[in-house]
Amino acid sequence: MKKFLVITVLTVALLATGFTLVVNYRARHPSVANGLDLLSTTQSEAAEVEAGASAPLPTPLPADLEGLSSEQLQSLIIAAGESAIKAAIRAASPAVVQIAVTMEQKAFNPFEQLLNDPFFKRFFGEIPTPQKRIEQAIGSGFLIHYQGHHYILTNNHVIEGATSINIVFPDGQQFKGEVVGSDAELDVAAVRVKGEIQGLAPVRLGDSDRVEIGDWVVAIGNPIGLQHTVTAGIISALERTVPRPDNNGYFYHMIQTDAAINPGNSGGPLVNAAGEVIGINTAIATNTEGINFAIPINRVKQILGQLIAKGRVTRAWLGIYIADITPALAEHFGIEAGGGVLVNDVVKKSPAERLLQRGDIILSVDGQAVHNTGELQDLIMFRQVGEKVRLEIVRAGQRLTVEVPLGERPSQVQAGQPGEGQTQEQGVKRFGLTVQNNSPEMVQRFGLATDQGVVIVAVDTGSVAYWAGLEVGDVILEVNRRAVGSVEEWDELISRVPQGGTALLTVLDRQGVTHFLTLSGD
Repeated sequence: MKKFLVITVLTVALLATGFTLVVNYRARHPSVANGLDLLSTTQSEAAEVEAGASAPLPTPLPADLEGLSSEQLQSLIIAAGESAIKAAIRAASPAVVQIAVTMEQKAFNPFEQLLNDPFFKRFFGEIPTPQKRIEQAIGSGFLIHYQGHHYILTNNHVIEGATSINIVFPDGQQFKGEVVGSDAELDVAAVRVKGEIQGLAPVRLGDSDRVEIGDWVVAIGNPIGLQHTVTAGIISALERTVPRPDNNGYFYHMIQTDAAINPGNSGGPLVNAAGEVIGINTAIATNTEGINFAIPINRVKQILGQLIAKGRVTRAWLGIYIADITPALAEHFGIEAGGGVLVNDVVKKSPAERLLQRGDIILSVDGQAVHNTGELQDLIMFRQVGEKVRLEIVRAGQRLTVEVPLGERPSQVQAGQPGEGQTQEQGVKRFGLTVQNNSPEMVQRFGLATDQGVVIVAVDTGSVAYWAGLEVGDVILEVNRRAVGSVEEWDELISRVPQGGTALLTVLDRQGVTHFLTLSGD
């Protein structure tokens, strides 16, 4: 045990010392650092890394360390770790900026409807009211060097709607900024610095694919306006799916950390123990502490070229709604769980229309196997629009190859909310579901995309259907792949499912998306 502690001390100390030397060299030679392309590693850097990685530990162990107690060795480990973190902070923090934005918002007037009423105007005429109000906000960002130019990376929500942007560096340098490009989906923006930055090196972008749970990290930013605040923690989890604060969709593949992130930290860097940026601090979990999220920097690298060159990000798509294959779905479709991606539905007038069908299983893209929806999306979205891809699929038990030209993915449209149910003939209740016949009235009330199937008008709280995510206004199109056109057909088909058995439902949800799900038990 003691020998292990000694080796640990030496390892951490060597890494901390070596990294500190690199940081000090970069600080003394900012022009060298400024010349680096941060999206790649130079050959000389790679050689230095290789040389450092291959350096053996001293053997035999130094006598002065062997004579230390376990408590003294633990203290050395802590001191060496602190030294590494401090070096990482010194490397990244000079390039972390405060972003102050000014925005114009439409002024809210609770009497606006009254003041615009023709009857009111007839007697009182036009009454001037303020049309706009000025708002200010604070966020964070960090300096990068890309293709010969300096840019600030930050969150899209930090600069969205800004009429002016002011950038403040820790050393007091201030510049105006202008948005070069932004992407609301990933929540990333690039800002051009107006002016010559003096004596500051940009950050180094790390490899977020190499991040592991338990890695030390620091978050640097300007929480609640407190300029240049540093917090530390570890990587708590990876590949998190997180609801957006405005409830308009989700963030995907997020890094979770317990390093404190607060309002004003948005857009700042999440830095590893080597002083490299591995993420952009973006979101916090509400009503709790120590659960914070960052965008992996490798996902930012994927779009950075488009963001700066075109000002926006174009994503390719097939035009399908997809789902992971659960064990229950796999049993119904006769395949292995995780052995592909299920096509829930095909968007009308999309590239996949007439080429793919509801119920197809996509096994691979251009020969590369896919095991879940995330893999399929990543293989498709960053390809060129118009490019053709070969999909290996399973359709009704038969393997086929389909070639699909990729289109440009349109923006997402939110569907309306369903209204209240009405008293009509109801089908047999199973799995906590109450259904009624579809009709033109139902279509109008719930804003349905079809007049087929039966409509869910009630879901018992805590029931199997409730935990499966079914909601009032969803439409059941099939039971065990047999079409349902009325409550009578629902009664007949659902009665064939034994008590405690499993039913495969084809459901059209309130957003107009068709998907398959299984309900088991009662």
